[in-house]
Amino acid sequence: MKSRILLHVCCAPDAALAAERLADSYIIGVYFYNPNIEPHSEYELRLDEMTRLAPQIGVRMHAAPYDPERWREAVRGLEHEPEKGARCTVCFRLRLEATARAAVELGYPLIGTVLSTSPHKNADLINQIGQQVAQAAGVSYLASNFKKKGGFARSLELSRRYDLYRQDYCGCLFSKLERERKLKERSK
Repeated sequence: MKSRILLHVCCAPDAALAAERLADSYIIGVYFYNPNIEPHSEYELRLDEMTRLAPQIGVRMHAAPYDPERWREAVRGLEHEPEKGARCTVCFRLRLEATARAAVELGYPLIGTVLSTSPHKNADLINQIGQQVAQAAGVSYLASNFKKKGGFARSLELSRRYDLYRQDYCGCLFSKLERERKLKERSK
């Protein structure tokens, strides 16, 4: 019998990969909780893509309300941190804690996240946080590194197959500004 997992998802391309890799072993629910994503139009675009994809990949969709103020409060004072810095650690924890609480409420004994798909994210750190928040909530955590074994390249293939929107920044305003600054520097 397959175990039920509630998988935190931040975007449809990463969710498509994780669902493909986990479908044989788990009954998958996805939890879209991303108060970090700005502007609101970007958040809506990612949520709409995930909502469109969920039935195509056979997962049950759950979404939390958009709450960017909660995220801004959580990362206050970390605005100038680079991507992969302390702000990201706080952001991972915030989203995984919400996923663990939702798992308890919805009856999922196991949580995971697709955050490890990105080559810009530290899977060991994400898994460490995931283990901590899962234990505190009384659920289990599935450690993963979806970028391994060609994962990121496969997510690109699945994006083409499902005609998915692929964003070019993690979602937070600070990473968007950092990316824009780097692009300007390269064009000089």
